[in-house]
Amino acid sequence: MTLATQLLDWYYENARDLPWRQDKDAYKIWVSEIMLQQTRVEAVKGYYQRWIDRFPTPAVLAEASEQEVLQYWQGLGYYSRARNLLAGVREVCAAYGGEVPEDEQLIRQLPGVGDYTAGAIASIAYNRRVPAVDGNVLRIFSRLFCLESDISKQATKREIAGLLHRHMPDSSPGDFNQALMDLGSMICIPRRPRCQVCPLSNLCEGYAREVQDTLPVRPAKKEPVLVQLAAGLVLQDGKYLVRQRPAKGLLAGMWEFPTVELTGGQAADRCLTAVLWHEFGQEVDVGEEQFHYIHIFSHRKWDISFFSCQWLSGNGVMKEGQWRSLTEFSNMPWAGPHHKVALALAES
Repeated sequence: MTLATQLLDWYYENARDLPWRQDKDAYKIWVSEIMLQQTRVEAVKGYYQRWIDRFPTPAVLAEASEQEVLQYWQGLGYYSRARNLLAGVREVCAAYGGEVPEDEQLIRQLPGVGDYTAGAIASIAYNRRVPAVDGNVLRIFSRLFCLESDISKQATKREIAGLLHRHMPDSSPGDFNQALMDLGSMICIPRRPRCQVCPLSNLCEGYAREVQDTLPVRPAKKEPVLVQLAAGLVLQDGKYLVRQRPAKGLLAGMWEFPTVELTGGQAADRCLTAVLWHEFGQEVDVGEEQFHYIHIFSHRKWDISFFSCQWLSGNGVMKEGQWRSLTEFSNMPWAGPHHKVALALAES
C-alpha cells in the first residue's frame, strides 16, 4: 500500500473528534487554524466554541469591534492573530460577499494567512490538492525520509513540501492533511515517538535506522530575555487607574495597570512613584507587593510585581490613563498577567 493509503486507513479509524470538524465550513476551519497556532488543541476547544457562539459567520465577526474581538481572544495570547483574523474577515466580506474564496492563492493574500493556513482551508473546506506544511509535517517527513537538514531552513521546508505534494492523493487531500495533523499530535510526537503503533513505521527510514529520537534537526532555542517590571494598583473612589497599551507592538491595544520597567537594580517604589506622577499626574504612596507573576512570551520573560498604592492627589484629566471600576474589568482585554490581577481584584 502507498503512504497515503496506509495513513488514511489509520485516520478513518482514529481521527480526533474536534468541534471544527463537524462540517467543512471554511470560516470555521480558518478560525480553528489561527487559534491552533502556538496553542494546544485542548486549550483551544473552549475558546473556539465561545467564539463561534458569538461570531458564527464572517458577517457577524466583521461587524464586531476590535476590543470585543480581543476580549474573546483573551488568554490565547499572540493577539496579532485575532487582529489579522478580524481584518481578513472584513476583507472577505468586502471583496467576496462574506464567503471565503476557494482558491488558495486568494486565501493566502488575506491578512495573517500563510502557506500552511491557506493549504489547510483550501484542502479541507474545498478539497483542493494543496499541501499544508506545519511543524507536524516537518517532523513526520524528517523522520519518514531521514532528513538531517535543519527544518528551520527554507530549503528544507521546500524539500518537505515537495515530498508532501508527491505523496498527497488526488482524492481526499483534506483528509490526508488532517491525518498528518493527527499523526503528529498522537503518534509522531516531538519526544519519544510512539513508533510501535505508527501506521507508517514500515515506511519510516528514521525508525529503520533507529534515529527517530534525534529527528528533526532544529536550531537550539534562545532563552527569552528577562524583563523586570513593577505595576501600581491605584484605587480612588472605587475605581482603578489603568491605561491602554500602544496600538503597535507587544500586546498592542490591551489594557494594563500602570507599569514601569526596572533596570540596573532600580527600586520599584521610587520608579512607580515617578511614573505615576510624570505620566499620569497622580501622587501616590507605594505600599506592599500584592501580586507577583512570571509570564513567558516567545522572546521575553516578564517578572512582574503588582504593588498596592494609596492615592494621595492627582489631576482630574489624564492623557495616559483612565479610571475604571471593577464591574468594567470583565469587558476589557487585558495584557498578559494583568488579566489575572484584574480577575483577582474583581473576585475579592
